[in-house]
Formats: sequence, structure tokens, C-alpha cells
Amino acid sequence: MTATHAPRAGHSTKFAWAAGLMTFAAVMLTLVGILDIFRGIMAIAEDDVFLTTRNYVFEFDLTGWGWVHLALGVVAVIVSIGLFQAATWARVLGVAIAGLVIIANFLSLPYYPVWSVIMITMSGFIIWALCVARKEDFGDPFDTVPRGDR
Repeated sequence: MTATHAPRAGHSTKFAWAAGLMTFAAVMLTLVGILDIFRGIMAIAEDDVFLTTRNYVFEFDLTGWGWVHLALGVVAVIVSIGLFQAATWARVLGVAIAGLVIIANFLSLPYYPVWSVIMITMSGFIIWALCVARKEDFGDPFDTVPRGDR
């Protein structure tokens, strides 16, 4: 009798961890996307919040950075909707978008340094959460009987 319950507990624990990490990544990607949208709007409006640095290797116009962050933010929010449904395409695109957010924030580091470091850290946690959970850990959420008991 105990042998039939042991696989079920292991399966549900793995599923809970995988679902929790996917939800964490989806929420964090949503936040990163929304915050990137706001940052893009601020940069397009040429707000006085941003610093101006001379002789920066990756120097672009502030409006250009605004459009980059706005586009990344919109795509991040769209991909996070797919992550709430645990879609495989959303996991792959989530890692890619989080990586692009890291690169964009690194390149625009002199314009808004502290916030760029915060966004890089958040995106790193998103990539970690999306890469740690394996596909085998998800299972079918409507499947209540472990595969070994069929």
C-alpha cells in the first residue's frame, strides 16, 4: 500500500516545484516587461531621470534606447502570458527575451545605472527559473493518477 503512494508524492512534489518556478518566471517576466515599457516611454519622452555620459562606447540616442526597451517590454509581457500556460515556446522565448533584456540593460548602463543592475538581476533569475524546471517535471495537470499505477 505504501509503494503506491510513494511515486504519487514524488510526482506531485516535482510538479509543484516546476509549476512554482514557472509561475515565478511568468510573474517576474511580466514585471520586467511592464517596467521596461515604462522605461521606454520615459526615454522616448526624454525625461530628466536619465544620466548623460560622454565618450561611451555604446552611445545611442536616448530615444533609440527608449524604443528598444519599449519593444522588449511588450514582447516580454506577451511571452509571459504563454508562461502562465506553461507553453514550451514561451519558455524558449522567455530565456531569449530575458537575455536580450540583460544585454540592453548592460548597454544602457550609464543612462540609468542602479535600475539597469536591478533589471539585469531580475532577468538572471528569470533565466534560472526557466532553465531549472525540466519538461518531465510538468506532467499533465489534469492527470491525477501516477503513470506507474495504470
